Formats: sequence, C-alpha cells, structure tokens
Amino acid sequence: MSIESNSRMMTRGPIGSLYKCPRCGKTSMVLDENTGEQVCTNCGYVVSEKIVSEGPEWRNFTKEQGDENRSRVGSPSTLARDDMGLSTVIGLENRDVSGRALQASMKATVERLRTWDKRSRVHPSLDRNLRQAFSELERLAQKINAGNAVVEKAAYIYRKAVEKKLVRGRSISEMIAASLYAALRDAETPRNLKDLAEVSNIKRGKLAQSYRLLLREMDLRMPVRDPTKYVSRIASKAGASEIVRRRALEILKHAQETNTSAGKDPMGLAAAALYAASVMENANQTQKDFALAAGVTEVTIRNRYKSLKESMTM
Repeated sequence: MSIESNSRMMTRGPIGSLYKCPRCGKTSMVLDENTGEQVCTNCGYVVSEKIVSEGPEWRNFTKEQGDENRSRVGSPSTLARDDMGLSTVIGLENRDVSGRALQASMKATVERLRTWDKRSRVHPSLDRNLRQAFSELERLAQKINAGNAVVEKAAYIYRKAVEKKLVRGRSISEMIAASLYAALRDAETPRNLKDLAEVSNIKRGKLAQSYRLLLREMDLRMPVRDPTKYVSRIASKAGASEIVRRRALEILKHAQETNTSAGKDPMGLAAAALYAASVMENANQTQKDFALAAGVTEVTIRNRYKSLKESMTM
C-alpha cells in the first residue's frame, strides 16, 4: 500500500514543532494514528517512528463507550496503610479478561491461588501492628473529619515512632491517637486533646503522656496554636452572632499585639474573647454558655476576661 493510499488513516498537519520535512523541505507531514509514525507524503521519509503520549496513564469511559468510570490504575499509594497501597488482591469474580465465566477446572485453580494469596498475607508482628494502628487511625479521622494531609502526616509520625521502638510496651491506640493529635497540631487544625480523648476512649492524661513522648523522643517542633482559629467553632456551639464573632477576632488581634495572649490556653482565651465581645454588643450570653461550648471552666473565662479587659484599656 502506497503512502498516498494510506493517508486516509493519517492526520495532516504539523506535529509538535515540526512544520517541514527535514529531507525535502515540503510542508506535507502526516501522522499515522495507528502506528504513531510521522511521515512525509512527498518523499516518504519517516521523521519519527513513535510519538510518546504525554497524557495520563488512565481513561474514563462513558456509558456509550463502555463501563462508566473505568480506570487502568489502582488507588494511589499512601502511608496510612500497612502495605502503602501497593499490594494486589485476587478478586472474587470468576471471569476472564473478556468477561466470560471461567471453566470448572480453571475456577478451581483460581480458587487455590486465591487461598494461597490470603495465606501469604499473614504479616509478621510489625505489619500486624501497622495494620491495627492504621485501622484505628481511619476510624478516628472519620470521627473528627480530619483531611487526607493530616492522616498522611499522622501515619508518617507513627511509622517513625515504630522505627524508634517507641511503640514497644505501649498501647497502639494511645500512640496512634497521639500521632494524630501531633499531625493536627502541625496542620494548625482547631482540635484539642479532649476531642481526641472523647473519640478514642482514652483518658486525656494518658493521651497527653504519649504526645509528650513523641515530642521528646522524635524532636518534633509544633507551631504555637492561634486562638483565632477556635473562635468560629466555639461561637457556633454557643449560638453567637456574626457581629460577636468579628468583635472577638478584633479583641484577640489586639491581645496578640500587646502580648496578652502569650502562654495562655487558646481555647479558654477564644471563649473569653467571645464573652467580652458579647458584653460589648449587649448579647444575652453568659460565661456558662461559652464555657460549655469551649470545654473550659467559668473560672478560666473570668480570669482571661479580666486580662483582656485590662489590655483593651491600655
């Protein structure tokens, strides 16, 4: 078949930055979509034998083209799984690649392969530890609505703790919860130890002890918690208005400028700022309302309110 007769399978036009044939100089370049060859129709010179596709290694098919959302690749690798998401599993469908049902003899062979595949997944103690820990991590992350970045950071911290043998002799649940809290602190997510203690059914003191162990042994450096990040959360629970929220943010900004907030618990400081804003805006909310919403005592709010009031009069 000549090049002219085969040109029906080709698309005419420049490919990339090539506009002319390097041999004859004519602008008669075509691309064979079947073989990926770039050919000159004037002299027959093959400029390139294969064009590398820079597109993704997956395709999505519509209902007209085939199965919906079909993909050639699996899930992405992740630190939050014991095998990092790189292992393969023999599926339960007894069908071949074309979708036809397997014969009886082949079905028995595949069943034996599936059995040995499950038996080969009997992990040593380290892998069993990671599997149990990351299962607990997934449960905790769903309860507190932690993002994927936080989960990956928590899994990274826990893996490093396992390498340093910090988990040996300690509860897996406590260490993975402490790792998650460290990841939340690193991402500056407004969650405290009490929130983690409630969803993990671990005493706050034990969780704090495990967290301090991670900070000390792994030399972690956490950013200072910003009380302004807790304002919206406390205000939503207490039912404060938008005006009170904005005034509380202004009070906290002034407190940071005058170093009044240095060394104070951000949750109690945010609650006190909301109470101060409520007093200034004549809202009908008490110290008890903000104390219950923030999970602190009324004494804490009174003490922080006094310091904030003094800073505003300076």
